[in-house]
Amino acid sequence: MSPEHPAARPSYRPATLAVTSGRPPHVADNPLNEPLTMASTYVAGGDVEYGRYGNPTWSAFEQALGDLEGGRCLAFSTGLAAVATILDLVGNGAKVVAPRHAYNGCVMQMADLEARGRISLQLVDITDTEAVVKACDDAALVWLESPTNPALEIADIPPIVAAAHDAGAYVVVDNTFATPLLQQPLSLDADLVVHSATKFIAGHSDVLLGAVVTSDVQLFDVLKKRRDMIGATPGTFETWLALRGLRTLHVRLERAQANAQELVRRLREHPAVGEVRYPGFGAIVSVVLTDGALAADLLTRKTRLWVHATSLGSVESTFERRRRWKTEPATIPEGLVRMSVGIEDVDDLWDDLAAALDDLTLPG
Repeated sequence: MSPEHPAARPSYRPATLAVTSGRPPHVADNPLNEPLTMASTYVAGGDVEYGRYGNPTWSAFEQALGDLEGGRCLAFSTGLAAVATILDLVGNGAKVVAPRHAYNGCVMQMADLEARGRISLQLVDITDTEAVVKACDDAALVWLESPTNPALEIADIPPIVAAAHDAGAYVVVDNTFATPLLQQPLSLDADLVVHSATKFIAGHSDVLLGAVVTSDVQLFDVLKKRRDMIGATPGTFETWLALRGLRTLHVRLERAQANAQELVRRLREHPAVGEVRYPGFGAIVSVVLTDGALAADLLTRKTRLWVHATSLGSVESTFERRRRWKTEPATIPEGLVRMSVGIEDVDDLWDDLAAALDDLTLPG
């Protein structure tokens, strides 16, 4: 049940790939959608034999996301399970370079490995390309996020990839925020792309799922063997839901991005907002409130439409003050609120947000 190589498939544009990839063949009486295959074991004599080694529903999801990223995909039980499996690639004591403002769960996992002597971790300012390139020296793995979570910083991927490869290091790009519709790191010569498919890929706040994509056949085989060995495999229903979500990724992201861009324009004019961080694309916006943590906490309690919740990338709009998590880096402002913009009517989103922001600026 290994995925078909991308070169054997039609060269459709991304929106079409999102709809068409991973479907059963077009033959009489075949279903249009890949069925939900609930199986822990299979009749002996084939390539799979046991449920930990493969499932047709996983394969359909992996084919679709792999097509969008331009490589071969492996689905995992969660995004952090995918991260852990990638980190297993490096030897004991190997140097790993990562953004200081990367997803907190990812950095905490790396920090735990460093504390146990498993890796040597160097955190860098991903916007300082010269410093990142210098840090690549003697590295075994260079981990990038672009945009970063939640600072929304952008990495200059090509020169970093070149420096990492010169040092003999693998390059991983977390593409969760951009999605393959806005950025395809494999086309920039990255070795691996990782996703929390929980977020934009699935898109409905009902799935925990991770994914890794690579165009390197050897890396794919090593990661698959490790995934299957440690049991970091996904649930069948989760991959089915994520595949269903992937079908509408292009229309969801288009609407959410348009909403985000309009909200950014309005937020920049509001006196309660000291800074708006937005890279110009995507559906994540971070704002830094003028009056800091107290104002940020009050904002998250005053809205009716916006939901105070962690996670992101779903059809509904959510937000949170990231420094409420004690392990979030101290270089993230206390008053920073990360906003995941959904697909609601933008005027309703603004009316709700503006009313809450106005309350923050009223005397007394």
